[in-house]
Amino acid sequence: MTAPLEIAPAHGKLGVLLVGLGAVSTTTIAGVCAIRKGLAPPIGSLTQMGTIRLGRRSEGRVPRIRDFVPLADLNDIVFGGWDIFEEDCYAAARTAGVLEARQLEQVRAELEAVRPMPAVFDRRYVRRLDGPNVKKGKNKRDLAEQVVADIRGFKEKHGCDRLVMVWCGSTEVYMKPADVHATIASFEKGLDASDEAIPSSMIYAYAAIREGIPFANAAPNLTADIPALLQLAARTRAPLAGNDMKTGQTLMKTIIAPGLKARLLGVRGWYSTNILGNRDGEVLDDPESFKTKEESKKSALDYIFQPQLYPELYKDLCHVVRINYYPPRGDNKEGWDNIDLVGWLGYPMQLKINFLCRDSILAAPIVLDSALFLDLARRAGMSGIQEWLSFYFKAPMHAPEVYPEHDLFIQLMKLKNTLRYMRGEQLITHLGREYYD
Repeated sequence: MTAPLEIAPAHGKLGVLLVGLGAVSTTTIAGVCAIRKGLAPPIGSLTQMGTIRLGRRSEGRVPRIRDFVPLADLNDIVFGGWDIFEEDCYAAARTAGVLEARQLEQVRAELEAVRPMPAVFDRRYVRRLDGPNVKKGKNKRDLAEQVVADIRGFKEKHGCDRLVMVWCGSTEVYMKPADVHATIASFEKGLDASDEAIPSSMIYAYAAIREGIPFANAAPNLTADIPALLQLAARTRAPLAGNDMKTGQTLMKTIIAPGLKARLLGVRGWYSTNILGNRDGEVLDDPESFKTKEESKKSALDYIFQPQLYPELYKDLCHVVRINYYPPRGDNKEGWDNIDLVGWLGYPMQLKINFLCRDSILAAPIVLDSALFLDLARRAGMSGIQEWLSFYFKAPMHAPEVYPEHDLFIQLMKLKNTLRYMRGEQLITHLGREYYD
């Protein structure tokens, strides 16, 4: 056991700033409002419903996580954000069509009070969308300063003690690290020159991190995961998490694949296809945006199966991912997986998965948990990459010298052990010999 970290109390209001007030954000906001009123349970939220075992199994100490670490109370959260469309959150939620009209009416006043600030937006990075509520500036530095002004203005207007920002905007076109991303100086020079290698998401991340605000990237974009912004986060002590929320098909992969590997079953092929009809599906209909998502979705299996360690089982795995925009389905995504397995003596088997899920319903508790845990990390003095939050992301941020951990169960153990570490509790190894020696 170690001494607990000094964690500042969660006094006062926590402002949660969401970039993009579309289906995911409005479902998150409406959900929190409904939960605060006792109209619905917070299903899917580890911060609200999860428990954590402390000490030996025989001790029976299993408190709720929210009672174990000092998280912000849901009643102290104030929501705000940016969007390219001018409609308030109630109207945006109606447009998104995720939640029933009856349920939205119960929190209508709270949703109507959340109106989007003009967004930083450039169609070069999200080609299938356009909207009128967009900032104008002489260069990208000017746009970043406008976002900083928005952040400070929101904090003052709503009397917030602390802030967190989560990028919930659309998937941007595929991008690789460039020279402009190497240092803080080169990045800020790039802002002055409106460098094309700095997309909208990086402008938001820069503004948040410069202000010392925790930042999470819920999309697969290259955003905060560049040397310049990591250096800036080290300077301002801002915690970071991402990338790309683990919701539908990839959630299933990070549950199923560890089980197959644990039993040393071979996998020859894994074919994944999706149909999705919401704004995310429309954006991903653009090949360049899809490539960004594809890279995020395909990486998980390589790291879970470790073909370099198990070449007989996984070296020649054929992994295919498809996403098809199908408007009639709306936010109700459907994912099909066909997995060709190899068992004892090389005999073939197959596993079929058909996951009919609700994309924003799965994403909303992740947005909430990410915001609350990042706020906790900030108050605990934990800055930079928060790998313990990889549980929530398809392409987890990680130190350059290590590979990212994708196994959902290892990720959950890492998360809970980090909470135990914060409070000076014994880390759980599941060795169990103490019961028998």
